[in-house]
Amino acid sequence: MLRLFVLIGFIFPFFVFSQQMRIGVLRDYSVQRIVFAYSEGSYNVFGDTTLFATLLPSEFVDLSVTGNNMISLKVGVNEVAVVSKVVLVATKLNNSLVYSTKTPVVKERKYKDDVEITALNGALTIVNLVDINNYLSGVVESEGGGGKEIEYYKVQALMSRTYALKYKTRHQKEGFELCDRTHCQAYHNQLRLNPLIDSAVLKTEGMVMVDQQNHLVDAYFHANCGGQTSEPDYVWNNKIPYLSTFKDTFCIYTKQATWEKRIPQTDWMEYLVTAFHYPVNDSVLGPMIYTFNQADRCAFYQYPWLGIPLRDIREHFKLKSTFFNCYPEGTEVVLRGRGYGHGVGLCQEGAMKMAKYGFSYIQIALYYFPGVKVINYQEQQYFNQQPRIVELD
Repeated sequence: MLRLFVLIGFIFPFFVFSQQMRIGVLRDYSVQRIVFAYSEGSYNVFGDTTLFATLLPSEFVDLSVTGNNMISLKVGVNEVAVVSKVVLVATKLNNSLVYSTKTPVVKERKYKDDVEITALNGALTIVNLVDINNYLSGVVESEGGGGKEIEYYKVQALMSRTYALKYKTRHQKEGFELCDRTHCQAYHNQLRLNPLIDSAVLKTEGMVMVDQQNHLVDAYFHANCGGQTSEPDYVWNNKIPYLSTFKDTFCIYTKQATWEKRIPQTDWMEYLVTAFHYPVNDSVLGPMIYTFNQADRCAFYQYPWLGIPLRDIREHFKLKSTFFNCYPEGTEVVLRGRGYGHGVGLCQEGAMKMAKYGFSYIQIALYYFPGVKVINYQEQQYFNQQPRIVELD
């Protein structure tokens, strides 16, 4: 008997790899009614398992949630069914639809590929079933905007792909993988304005960042670090081996490098005393309540043993970052800050500047994530497959 080891990937090679993502969209809203209109390419409209229509130019479907968590399906102005699920399936890849939310009224969006709609708790759950490259192009434009160098778009595509694949089960219980909010990744439209982004996504197709054990890394990024990145445990209480604070000179002269905010002293004192029992009557600490300086990033206000995390101050007063100094002036506390965002991982404005200076996307990634590796995830998945033993008589 002849025993052969057969790797299934040889039958289905990795270079035809394609992946569809399930992205929950319009998650900031409780959507009761939405209209999907033709934008590019036709769509078949299914209610549960029945084909009700094919969406052609100038046509639309109108969906609204009913009192018993079903969906009223209208093709044009005519109701054709009440169903539990509606799926609009593109007749070819890269077709797109206009999403026009009527209740509540929300600015129109366009998304490529398919969409699935169900109802729960009196609202519609809208899931864009989208090719990963189309998803990433929309994310990179939402996160990075237009007018940037292609190497910046490449590194942002690398970051966004790594993040998406690592956290794709985050919303699994809700019926999708990721959502369109910033805590997943901003995804407010399909790519609209910059074809260079599509090129960047395709030129980095399959590329991700992994640690020394070949695990996908936490691909955190933020707008501007203010000249120094943050330790992850300053933000989330846990250290990450491949991320540590360092001085970054690439972002210090960019538009979000500095900020200022004024807060009434009464509000400042009330918060610190109420939330953290700041010792205002202490002869040393009391007069210091409005004065704070951090030459390098800190985790706590004044002294660690006081137990006042800067991240809590940032959240309460809606500050751009935790990287600030402050002093009293009149009846106010003046905060002069640096950076925008949590400060962990890749600094977007620093990466943009590096791309302008001619650094490659891999050089940019490794600058902010020293010790990680940039690999082709598709190839890794392929070569990590276990061989199947086939016995031949």
